Amino acid sequence: MIKIGARRFALLAAASVMLAATTAAHAQYPERNVTLIVPYGAGGGTDITARLLARDLEAVLGKSVIVENRAGGGGWVGWGGLAAGKPDGYLLGYLNVPSMYAGYLDKSLGRKETLESFTPLMNHVLDYNVWAVKADSPYKSVKDVVEAAKKAPSVVTVTAYGAGSDDHLAILSMEAENNIKLSVVHSRSTAEAKTQALGGHIHVLGANISEVAEEAKSGALRILGVMSPTRSKFMPDAPTFKEQGFNQDWSVSRGIAAPAGLDKAAEKKLVDALEKVLQSPEHRAKAEGLSLQPEVIKGAAYVKFLKDNEISTKKLMGW
Repeated sequence: MIKIGARRFALLAAASVMLAATTAAHAQYPERNVTLIVPYGAGGGTDITARLLARDLEAVLGKSVIVENRAGGGGWVGWGGLAAGKPDGYLLGYLNVPSMYAGYLDKSLGRKETLESFTPLMNHVLDYNVWAVKADSPYKSVKDVVEAAKKAPSVVTVTAYGAGSDDHLAILSMEAENNIKLSVVHSRSTAEAKTQALGGHIHVLGANISEVAEEAKSGALRILGVMSPTRSKFMPDAPTFKEQGFNQDWSVSRGIAAPAGLDKAAEKKLVDALEKVLQSPEHRAKAEGLSLQPEVIKGAAYVKFLKDNEISTKKLMGW
């Protein structure tokens, strides 16, 4: 018979109790509500995406998923808060690619967080970029804008959401492809940019499909082109840039992440829950009803997707 000292026995017993408690806690996750950070204001594409997810995800998790808008700093008020959060599964947030890269690739900003500050869980949607104009604009096509910019450099105004955003990168790419110079007007929100466009204060609105779908349907905005490989099912009458002779394929990726070092048990439950929601026909139908295109990318594939986008953004911006 092996004899165990009283002190050692007590330590082993305590360790067993702690292990059992930890295992039980993991098995019960989530025990309270989950917060989902949106790094932009209410009403934009990310906010719409997040609120759709929250409703369906809480039905699977059995706890409320509370959407919290933390706008500012080009999204980094929200992303900074997510990175600094406790990695226990109760704080999640949306990563917007390529917009988030500007915060740390641009060394002049001095930000310490990087992509490694997060635990990427799953991509949710891809939302392709568009150029749109007010209904009475003289511009009828992308070619009209390019020709105008060639005649008068830096005169044609186009909106974007911050340096390094998907809107901005698309503009830079168009400038490089066509040897033109556009005047970029950075807005604080999509709602602000749409107001500028509808008020006739800027020439071209750079945005995403889900953000202008309603105005396009109502006729308030005219879509000059969509930066997708093929015509969008949400705007079947709008030509792609490629159809018009411009090699542009741009979108924003909106995916879900947690702080780095996420508890593995919580991570597995979250990934399983997210996949169940995003793969369901009901969720897809609701997303498409909002002109959102679900595109599930998870695990190592999602991490690679983010890293590849980081590299291409750095190259185009010259950071």
